[in-house]
Amino acid sequence: MSQIVNVTSAQHFSSLLNTSRIVVTDFWAPWCGPCRAIAPVYEQLSTQLSRSNAITFAKVNTDEQKDISQTYNVSALPTFIIFKAGREVKRIKGADPKGLNEAVKMVAQEAGKADEGGGGSGSGAGEASGSGSSSGGLWTGAPAPRGYVDITDAVDALGLDFLNLDDSTGDKRTLFDTRKPTSLGAGKAKEKESSKKDWVESDTDEQLMLFIPFQSTVKLHTIHVTSFPPQDSDDEQVSRPKTIKLYTNRSTVIGFDEADDMPCTQELAIKDSDWDAKTGTAKMELRFVKFQNISSLVIFIVNGAEESEKTRVDRLRFFGETGEKRAMGKLEKVGDEQGE
Repeated sequence: MSQIVNVTSAQHFSSLLNTSRIVVTDFWAPWCGPCRAIAPVYEQLSTQLSRSNAITFAKVNTDEQKDISQTYNVSALPTFIIFKAGREVKRIKGADPKGLNEAVKMVAQEAGKADEGGGGSGSGAGEASGSGSSSGGLWTGAPAPRGYVDITDAVDALGLDFLNLDDSTGDKRTLFDTRKPTSLGAGKAKEKESSKKDWVESDTDEQLMLFIPFQSTVKLHTIHVTSFPPQDSDDEQVSRPKTIKLYTNRSTVIGFDEADDMPCTQELAIKDSDWDAKTGTAKMELRFVKFQNISSLVIFIVNGAEESEKTRVDRLRFFGETGEKRAMGKLEKVGDEQGE
C-alpha cells in the first residue's frame, strides 16, 4: 500500500521535515494533466521505499497550500523537491519519470548506507554493492536498470501456479519476498536451522515451470534471479538455473511437454560469470520490444548449471514499467484540455 502523506498545512509540512530524515515532495494541482500522469510512478516509488521517520513521500496541492508553494518558489507543475534534514537537496521539474526515479533511488541508497553504518541490513535501493541492497525492507541483489523501477509488487500472488515444486521448501510467494534471503551471509549452519526455508527447489528433476500473472499489463525490461546452491558435498545435486525459456500472456501454466513443442518468447542462457559472487544474483536483460503488453509470464527453468538433480531459486525481481504508467499520454491530454 502507498504511504503518501497529503500535506494539510504549513505546520504539517514543517513537522514532516523535522521528523523524517528525507522527505520527497510532489507539488501538484488537480487540473494539471502531467501531474496526474506521473502520479502512478510517484505512488509506486512510495510503496517501495517509504520508511517510518526515514523516507517520507508527501503531496502538496498547490491550489490549497499556496503559502507552501510560494515559500519554495514552485513555479512549474509538477515539481518534485527532495529534502534531507529539512534542507532541499534536489529539484525535478515536470513529468520526468526517469529523472524522478533516479533522484529518489539515489537518496534512498544514501539512507540505506546510513542505516548500514548504524547496524542496518542493507546498502540502499536500486544499487547492489556486494551484499545486496535494501530500503524499507525491499532487497535487491543487483542495481536496477537505468530508467526503470522494480515492479515485482505487480505480481498477482493469488494466481501463481508452479509445476514440479518441492513442497518441503518455501511456498510460491517466497520468490517475491522483499526481505534479504537468509542464505546471504547467513552461513550454511544458520540456513539449515531455519524453521522455514525461504527459497524454492524443483522436485523430481531439475526442471521448474513458473506461471506468474500480473495485476495489470506491464512492460518487462530485466529479470533478476537470485540462487544460492548448497555448498555441502551432500547437496551437490542442487544447482542454479542455467537455461531459461520465457512465454508471455498465457492464461494458465504450461505443461512441460507443451513447452517443448511451442516457440518461446525468449530463451536465456545464464553463464557462471553472470552470477554475482556476493549476492548470488544474475541479471537477465530481455528483448524489450517483445515484452511490451504483458499480463502473465511463464518461466521455464529447463536445466541447472551443472549435472544436477534439482534446481534452486531464492528470489525473483522484475524491472520495467507498470500499465498505469503506460497510459501517461492519455492522462496528459486530459490535463491539456483543462489548461495548466
